[in-house]
Amino acid sequence: MREKRCVRTWLGLLLGMTVTVLGATVVGALPPSALAQANGPAPPSPAGPPAPDTTVVPLARLWPVGLRPSVLRGWDPPATPYARGHRGVDLAASPGAPVRSVAAGRVSFAGRVAGRGAVAVELTGTGAPPLRTTFTPVRATVHQGDEVTAGEVLGTLEPGDAHCATPCLHWGLRRDRTYLNPLSLLPPWLLHRDPSRLLPVTSAQP
Repeated sequence: MREKRCVRTWLGLLLGMTVTVLGATVVGALPPSALAQANGPAPPSPAGPPAPDTTVVPLARLWPVGLRPSVLRGWDPPATPYARGHRGVDLAASPGAPVRSVAAGRVSFAGRVAGRGAVAVELTGTGAPPLRTTFTPVRATVHQGDEVTAGEVLGTLEPGDAHCATPCLHWGLRRDRTYLNPLSLLPPWLLHRDPSRLLPVTSAQP
């Protein structure tokens, strides 16, 4: 009886080894395409977040303050999101000067941030998320949700801001969380326009 059990055990082990060897031989003989089909589709490779869209169309129709103000400090993007830098440009202006929207859009914020007046405008037709211009320190005369046109007054420049040594408007531009150069909104004819000059009066030809 014990001998029969031993024989059955050995036969079972031998049969299992044979099936395993045959299965490995068959799998090894299959082409890679057949193996992929048998195992199902491979899991998708992890993809990182899409790169932010840094495209800026020069759609501004005027400067936000003055005719062609002096740029007291230019755009200096930080190396990392939390590093030091200058996330906009500072434009020379007098307290009480009107601050205008450079293009058509919708007021997404009008209020105070850390004690400073601020206005933000989402520019129409600039994608999703849209480009957003910001202006500080501004005493707003518009409200959140207002639709504005190019040249429409958003408020007046507030005095006593310590951001600049002399009174200035801080003008910023963002797409989502990415800071961009607001001067890139200005077309060349507006950005590099020479000051107006009076031409000499000549006598009329007979």
